[in-house]
Amino acid sequence: ADYLDNGNNKMAIQQADKLLKKHKDLHCAKVLKAIGLQRTGKQDEAYALAQEVAALEPTDDNSLQALTILYREMHRPELVTKLYEAAVKKVPNSEEYHSHLFMAYARVGEYKKMQQAGMALYKIVPKNPYYFWSVMSLIMQSISAQDENLSKTMFLPLAERMVEKMVKEDKIEAEAEVELYYMILERLEKYKEALDVVRGKLGEKLTSELQSRENKCMAMYKKLHRWPECNALARRLLLKNSDDWQFYITYFDSVFQLIDESWTPPAEEEHSLEGEVHCSIEQAVSFIEERITEESRSSRPLRGPYLAKLELIRRLRHRGCNDEYKLGDPEELMFQYFKKFGDKPCCFTDLKVFVDLLPPSQYTKFIRQLLDVIPLAAAAENEVALPGDIKALQQHLCVVQLSRLLGIYHAMEKKQKLAVVRELMLRYRHGLEFGKSCLKTELQFSDYYCLLAVHLLLDLWLEGEEAAVWQCLTLLEEGLSHSPSNAQFKLLLIRIYCRLGAFEPVSELYSSLDAKHIQHDTIGYLLTRYAGSLGHYAAASQSCNFALRFFHSNQKDTSEYIIQAYKYGAFEKIPEFIAFRNRLNSSLHFAQVRTERMLLDLLLEANISTSLEESIKSMSLSPEEDDIPWKELRDNRDLTVLFSWDPKDRDISEEHRKLSLEEETLWLRIRSLTLRLVSGLPTLGHPIQPKNSEKTAENGVSSKIDTIRALLQQLEAAVDSGKKFLEQKIQYPVLGPPPTRMAGFFSNGSCQCQTSLFYLVSDIYELDTNGLEDSAEIQERIGNSFKSLVERLTDLFNKCKGDLIEVRDGTLKTHPNLLENLVFFVETISIALWVSSYCDSVLRPFKSNLQKKKKKKKESSVAMPPVFTHFLDYVTELQTLTSNVIDHIKGLEIFLTALKLEDLSLKDTLLLQEEKKFTKTVQGKVQSSYHHSVQEIGELLKKRLDTIKKLKI
Repeated sequence: ADYLDNGNNKMAIQQADKLLKKHKDLHCAKVLKAIGLQRTGKQDEAYALAQEVAALEPTDDNSLQALTILYREMHRPELVTKLYEAAVKKVPNSEEYHSHLFMAYARVGEYKKMQQAGMALYKIVPKNPYYFWSVMSLIMQSISAQDENLSKTMFLPLAERMVEKMVKEDKIEAEAEVELYYMILERLEKYKEALDVVRGKLGEKLTSELQSRENKCMAMYKKLHRWPECNALARRLLLKNSDDWQFYITYFDSVFQLIDESWTPPAEEEHSLEGEVHCSIEQAVSFIEERITEESRSSRPLRGPYLAKLELIRRLRHRGCNDEYKLGDPEELMFQYFKKFGDKPCCFTDLKVFVDLLPPSQYTKFIRQLLDVIPLAAAAENEVALPGDIKALQQHLCVVQLSRLLGIYHAMEKKQKLAVVRELMLRYRHGLEFGKSCLKTELQFSDYYCLLAVHLLLDLWLEGEEAAVWQCLTLLEEGLSHSPSNAQFKLLLIRIYCRLGAFEPVSELYSSLDAKHIQHDTIGYLLTRYAGSLGHYAAASQSCNFALRFFHSNQKDTSEYIIQAYKYGAFEKIPEFIAFRNRLNSSLHFAQVRTERMLLDLLLEANISTSLEESIKSMSLSPEEDDIPWKELRDNRDLTVLFSWDPKDRDISEEHRKLSLEEETLWLRIRSLTLRLVSGLPTLGHPIQPKNSEKTAENGVSSKIDTIRALLQQLEAAVDSGKKFLEQKIQYPVLGPPPTRMAGFFSNGSCQCQTSLFYLVSDIYELDTNGLEDSAEIQERIGNSFKSLVERLTDLFNKCKGDLIEVRDGTLKTHPNLLENLVFFVETISIALWVSSYCDSVLRPFKSNLQKKKKKKKESSVAMPPVFTHFLDYVTELQTLTSNVIDHIKGLEIFLTALKLEDLSLKDTLLLQEEKKFTKTVQGKVQSSYHHSVQEIGELLKKRLDTIKKLKI
């Protein structure tokens, strides 16, 4: 066991063998040996050994524990349940084995059996937690039941009765049990009863969370539309803490609800269960004013009351009241707020929500007013006035962010924009002085100046200013050198490098982000979208692996979280964990990465290192199966991970999100159908036996060709939907979601090539079943297909020609679309070769039969059917075309190596000396990345060329 813990698996196997020689039936030694075998990759031997021991139904703790570990490593948790079912039968009174059995069921989600196991445990040892495990399992049955009715009429009422029994017998001990009762009542929509539980004696147990009782009461009041109670409770809680924003929202919601319902408080008795109720605007206004007065006396400044006043103004305006309640001018209130909180980083985000209260004509005046109160000092007459401390710097930063948000910078001319960029960078570099003592892991105080400057340059780039994008990269790299853990710098660098077609620097940037856990799903798209499409195949495999490792381990991890939640009685978390797991399983990104990873593996290996058939088999792919949950697909991408200070009309909108999801789904459908069509190719091959009876050929294979034809129809439909979608010519914001590769796929002709290749498969199959006699028409059709395919592939190659990087007027311009086209060319030619090897497998037997006939008849001139010459010509042309592309790529490599970027005149006066060194770094990175892409594409094509040479029949 020690050897296993230290990872020395071979020694562990040897030690176990020694023990087994002495004691042949030592179960535990056998299992430990099996674990060693499993970890050294001998899965089958390990499984056989384990089943040998399991068949004996061991009851010693060591063997059971060891087998549990082994089955977990094999990802076979269902075998653990069988183990403990047997153990419990033999040792019926063991609390330990019963609880292991319960947890084993929890791992595989067998809720019905969990319920029974929980009750069995409670009978042996009447402890409350076991009883409630059983209750919780009923709730889980109700959640997982497909039939809503069943869960409301059977599972939940049963759970409710079980808890009521404990309440009547006064056996409720822990907070978790009250939480569970509340959960059941809430799910049954018995809000009144739930409220009584929380307000009653049982509610006193709810102590672990702050305001747990109040929050639960509030939730029930809202469900019951009891606005007087909502209002009174919110009012009471705000008196206790006037900085709690959620209660301001509830307070306002309820006040306006009561006004709309013309509610009046009863004359005699209490206003409500929770005390006094406010039901008029006047009361609300004076309540907020009181909170502000009270705040001015408090020892530390609170933001809540001031923001609540702005929120109230906004709501009143929304209802058509302007200023009849004398709450003040929003501009003046925001100015006062800035004076009080401007030196806090949160000031900008607080005010951002309320800027639409300002009339656009006042924007510039408002900004000037804010600038006037910041203590800035200029060293000389014409120099920029700079802050003297961090507080002033924060205030100034807040104003700059507001200027961007109000669209002041967007309205400027190019010259003004460049002047602002200069000023921002000057302020950025000046601000670094305040952060000299910062640790490597801390951000510099002035980092946002640099980011904002880059945003302005991005605007210029989108307006056609080519040099601006290089300056963006230069400034970001400079920023990163001072603030090496600034995630915003890294994310923006990733986006811009990818837009320029340079993937090499991105891998390193992404891994330095140190994305944790769920981030592989939320920001992983930044990596996986570009790796393969820019020809970095090795990096693409690696980035897919990162993501897949997370998705696969999520299955295992979530089971562990659920088990911990049962152990510690955190019942309300269990449905959350299950929902989390489902959300990840139906993640759009997960489906994309799975599909692209398999296509990539085929591209790199099929018919190169292993046969297409073996590759497909090892991925357990089959054309009939579709493992993507199309109806449940969830878009978990975080599209706002990049900071943006753009005004609403330029920022990413809900509409963009919807469109992006639609586009991603359409593209995924095309890719997944392509993968399934390719996986169908080996299934069409026929067993090598003489075709005596027609029957043998028909049964198995004919259904396969029907599958392929059906998939081809679906692909056509998906392509049509994709084209329709692209007709809308959608432009996402530059920091919004990256567009898919679909537009390129259609415009460069890859799509037409790939579909016609699959149609060719159908024709060849027809030739195979009909034989060579009387098939002149099919043969001609195949011949024409071959011709048009070569033309289409040549067209596709022509769209790859051109310089990837060119120097224009002293500025670099990259052409990432040429790179993407090259990548599509490689993929399309690979599919062409897989289809060709299928043609080859059909035509070879025909040829050998013809030659046999020729020998028999001893005639020298048996006419060869035309399809053979067609095929030979086609293969020869493919070979020539591929050789030409390889030569073109060699040319690109030579060009990229010879490109001397230092000769680029960096005469641009905008660049300071220290910036020039970063510009060189950046241009070097892009050049090296393109070189790397071209090399990898070239290597892969050479391997493909070798497979063409084998196709000569």
